[in-house]
Amino acid sequence: MAIRRHTRGIILSLCLTGSAFAAEPPTSVVIGTPPQPSWSQLTPQQQSILSPLASDWNNLENLRRRKWLGIAERYSSMSGEQQARVQERMREWASLTPEQRSKARDTYKGFNRLPADQQRLVREKWEAYNNLSDDEKLRLRENNKSSRLLRSPATNSAESATSSTSPAAYEKPQPDQRNK
Repeated sequence: MAIRRHTRGIILSLCLTGSAFAAEPPTSVVIGTPPQPSWSQLTPQQQSILSPLASDWNNLENLRRRKWLGIAERYSSMSGEQQARVQERMREWASLTPEQRSKARDTYKGFNRLPADQQRLVREKWEAYNNLSDDEKLRLRENNKSSRLLRSPATNSAESATSSTSPAAYEKPQPDQRNK
């Protein structure tokens, strides 16, 4: 009987000791995105693809660099039209101020939080906007109508009754920031 108690005590102490070691935190933890290469460390192909971002590259956060490097990796598998679109988007993005970039990210996040039917409506408005003349687009931008796009349906209902068929209802959302 004493042997049983002694054996139980040893087993219990081994279990407690084992769980104490298991509860210790790991000695090396990577938090966030690991460091990404500087501009000079990119391959010539990556530099060519990402050239619109050259002046900003070394100031970008690691997470942003990683996203752009992912785009550069997929670039060769894109069609010519897709490649041209990516290059244009990069040039537009590079021309934005940090505040404009932040606002564009927030707008994109807001769009992604919309229900699917509202997202569809915004896309339809965007298509209609793209079909407008450059003069009409300029007039809409000057009138600062873009804030209406992401409003809730309840807020938009009174406006939509008067403007849903008018070209003024079609406004340009911020550039697509899906991969930025």
